[in-house]
Amino acid sequence: MQTPEPFGGTRPTSRDVARVAGVSQATVSLVLGDKWRGRVSERTAGAVREAARELGYRPNLAARNLRLGRTRTALLVVPALTNEFFAHVYTGAAAAAARHGFGVVLYPSPDGVGPARDPFASAQAALDGVIASSMATDALEAFRGSALPLVMLDSDPAGTGAAAHVNLDVADGMRRVTEHLLGLGHRHFLHLASGAPSWTFDVRADALARALRGTDVRTVRSPLNVADAREAAARSLAAPGPRPTAVVCDDDILAAGVYKAARRLGLRVPEDLSVTGFDDMALATVVEPELTTVRLPAEEFGRRGMEALLAVLAGEPPRPETLPVALVPRGSSGPAPVS
Repeated sequence: MQTPEPFGGTRPTSRDVARVAGVSQATVSLVLGDKWRGRVSERTAGAVREAARELGYRPNLAARNLRLGRTRTALLVVPALTNEFFAHVYTGAAAAAARHGFGVVLYPSPDGVGPARDPFASAQAALDGVIASSMATDALEAFRGSALPLVMLDSDPAGTGAAAHVNLDVADGMRRVTEHLLGLGHRHFLHLASGAPSWTFDVRADALARALRGTDVRTVRSPLNVADAREAAARSLAAPGPRPTAVVCDDDILAAGVYKAARRLGLRVPEDLSVTGFDDMALATVVEPELTTVRLPAEEFGRRGMEALLAVLAGEPPRPETLPVALVPRGSSGPAPVS
C-alpha cells in the first residue's frame, strides 16, 4: 500500500481512500457500506478499510442519509422537561437508539396538551419517526396521519394513528396501592388526581374507583406541582365531614404537596394520615418519612419505545407491550388511626 500524502488539514474524501488503496471510488463505497461480499475480495476490502483508518476517513453521513432518505433521527415528545420521569424515558430511548446508530431529539409540549407544534420546518424532512410519551389525546395531531411512524407511550392502546403502543400497567399499580391501604384498615380516602387530561390518569382513576367501591372516597384535582397540590389537599383535608385517613396521589410531586398540607394542619404522616405516590423518582426518598409509591420502569419504558419504533422502520409488525410496575411500601403508609 502506498504511503498517504498529507491533505493539508482538509477532510479526507472517499476519492483519497480510493487513491491510497489503489481501487475505484465505487469499491470504497461498497466496502465502507458493508455491501462488498461477493463483489470484492476480502484482500481488497481489507486494503480499503486500512486506507480509511490511516487517513482518518469518516463517511459523510449527511450526504448518505439524503441518498437513502433516512436521517437516523427520532423525535421524543414529552409533556415537560422538569419532570424526572421523562428524563429517564429519554435516557432509555437514547441508549437503545445509539446501539443502532440513531439519535434522539427531545421536544417538550407544555403540560402534554395539544397541539404539539412541528419543531422543524417540516418534521417529515428531518426525522425518521416520532415517540410520544404520556401526551393528551389530541396533542399529536401535527404528526398523526403523516408519513412519519408514531409510537405512543402511556396512551390508549385503542387509539388510532399510532404505528405501535407501549404502556405501563398503571391500573395494576393503582390496585396494588389500594390493596395495601385497605389492608392497613383505611376506609376514608382522598384521591389527589392530576388535572392534566391524559389517558394514563383516567386509567388510574378508574382502577382506584373500582378497588375502593363501597368506601368513602373524595376526589380533588390539581396541576402537577407542589404548591397547587398543597392548597388542594389542605382545602380537602379541612373540609367538613370525616377526614380522610389516606391520600392516594397520581404522582410523587402531588404527594409532596400533601406532606406540606398535613404539616400546616398539624397532621402527622403516617400516624394521622397515610400518603402514597406514583412514579418512584428521587423525590420519594427525599421526603420524610420516605414515600410509599408505585415504581415505574422509566428507562426500560423509553428503551422499549425506541425498539418499537426501530421495528416499525424495519417493516416488522407492531406488538403492543405493557410493562409491569411495582409497589414500594415505605414509611408514609401505616395503620388507619383509631377513631
